Amino acid sequence: MARRVAFVNNKGGVGKTTTTVRLAEALAKEGKRVLVVDMDPQGNASTFLGWTWDPTQHQPTISEAIQAATEGAARAVVQPIGWDAPYAERIALAPATLDLESRMSEAGLSGAWRRLDMALEGVDDTFDYTLIDCQPSVFHLTQLALAAAHDVVIVTEADIYSVEAAKRIHTFVTQRAPKDLANPTLAVRGVIISALTNTLLQAEQRDSIRRIFGDLVWEPSVKLRTTLAEANTDALPLTDSRVADSRATYELLAQAFLKAVPTP
Repeated sequence: MARRVAFVNNKGGVGKTTTTVRLAEALAKEGKRVLVVDMDPQGNASTFLGWTWDPTQHQPTISEAIQAATEGAARAVVQPIGWDAPYAERIALAPATLDLESRMSEAGLSGAWRRLDMALEGVDDTFDYTLIDCQPSVFHLTQLALAAAHDVVIVTEADIYSVEAAKRIHTFVTQRAPKDLANPTLAVRGVIISALTNTLLQAEQRDSIRRIFGDLVWEPSVKLRTTLAEANTDALPLTDSRVADSRATYELLAQAFLKAVPTP
């Protein structure tokens, strides 16, 4: 089984999806085989990785795999990504569309919180890592991810509201998830600061994050870069010289990731 890592924060817009996708890229460049599971109905991780929804075609998504409630159902969902890069063949995707929201209505069904874990059973055995991009909440879709995951990485901006949300999700993961989701070994392995700008206020919040989370904070912080946002929008890997700064940052974060979340 791959080492499964959920990327979380219950505040939106803090860079979870960018972090998930770009760490997948950096890990693939290190020779790791990575499965990205998109658990956000917005489907941005799928889009960033070059996957396109075509309503005229039958395109199985993670929503259907979860709905099936059978072991290994995600096997029919996993597919190559759309990037043109030499390491892209080491990244696969379980995509999402807005239909994933339909799974929310099943939260009260017996054992529903285990359905992602069931769907992935045996499917990610050939991967080193499964990175799960979570929606900005602690409700059913995120709980599915946390029940299936071995580890958690919190992503936050250097912003007071993002930091408060990061503290809440940390409390949920460490105090409630082990018991409520029957996942006693689940642990927060890292905190990544994203979209950092060169302002005094952000510097103060960055220092606050370091005080709150201590050694869990991975370095370096991800600086806000328009070119990074453009690469996401255009569904491109970080191969262009204009994104060299961002590429180097995620390559360094991948080293922190590999140290904190080693494969067996």
